[in-house]
Amino acid sequence: MTTTASVRMYCTAVCPYCVRAEALLGQRGVASIEKLRVDLDPQLRDEMIARTGRRSVPQIFIGEHHVGGYDDLAALDRAGKLMPLLNPNP
Repeated sequence: MTTTASVRMYCTAVCPYCVRAEALLGQRGVASIEKLRVDLDPQLRDEMIARTGRRSVPQIFIGEHHVGGYDDLAALDRAGKLMPLLNPNP
């Protein structure tokens, strides 16, 4: 089953946590992630810091909800709270 919420992820090309986040989201049915490459566009890094207050990647948004980084995403999944975010209207 594919998910209904949009997913955006601030990331870089060589970030192992970005790869792990993408893999976890894929396992949960996310078919498409809008990747915002902060290593290619310094303005995107500035935007990410302004929106999240964080400097590390990944920074993940599901819809307009800021999830945080990979550890935050995995914790949401373990708590059973990730799928309701990904499918707000089942």
